[in-house]
Amino acid sequence: MPPPLPGPLAQLAPLLDDYGYLAVGVLVFFDNCAIPVPGQTILVLAAVYAGAGQLSLPVVVTVAVLAAFAGNGLAYLIGRTGGLAFVHRWGRYLRLTPERMARAEDFFRRRGTLVVTGARFVDGLRQTNGLVAGTTEMPLRRFLPANAAGAVLWSGVWAAVGYFAGSNITVLYRQAVRYQVLLLIAVVAVLALVGTRAWLRHRRRPPVDAGDRIPHQDSGEDVPADGRR
Repeated sequence: MPPPLPGPLAQLAPLLDDYGYLAVGVLVFFDNCAIPVPGQTILVLAAVYAGAGQLSLPVVVTVAVLAAFAGNGLAYLIGRTGGLAFVHRWGRYLRLTPERMARAEDFFRRRGTLVVTGARFVDGLRQTNGLVAGTTEMPLRRFLPANAAGAVLWSGVWAAVGYFAGSNITVLYRQAVRYQVLLLIAVVAVLALVGTRAWLRHRRRPPVDAGDRIPHQDSGEDVPADGRR
């Protein structure tokens, strides 16, 4: 029998009792596909069950990895095929302007691999990183390895937490959630700092007078409007 469980884990126990690995796969899949369901919680719970001998830990981890990879991949596909149209039509209502999307695209071009790999450890980013990666047209050749690495790391870490926690699962789970909230705050602070620096840099940039320089017809160089080099 598993040890006494804290609130969120206890509430999911009947679901895991009835559906086992299927419950893990379905919730983890949707949790990684822009739908906020307790996929991470049921992964921890399944690992606790594995520690009590009621489930197989290798199967739990395999199911979680495959479901996390597939869910994030579907979110990427949705973003890649329909994300830009959504932004163009509804973005102004969400304050998601073309300029902000351009900055997001530039950020994912430079840091997208790290974001996709580590995003699963932050609630909110876990559900949306694939969608944003697709919307900003992150290359598939970069997304797939990052998605796979993130799925393996996230599934392995939380499965290990549940498996080795044993009777200390209540205390350990609360501490893990607390540190996850602190990590989310840190990520938001860093993004706000980066955004503020970019905005200040843009504000300080002197305006360019289009009439001062024209492209040279032969070399393609910009030359003064009077034609002198």
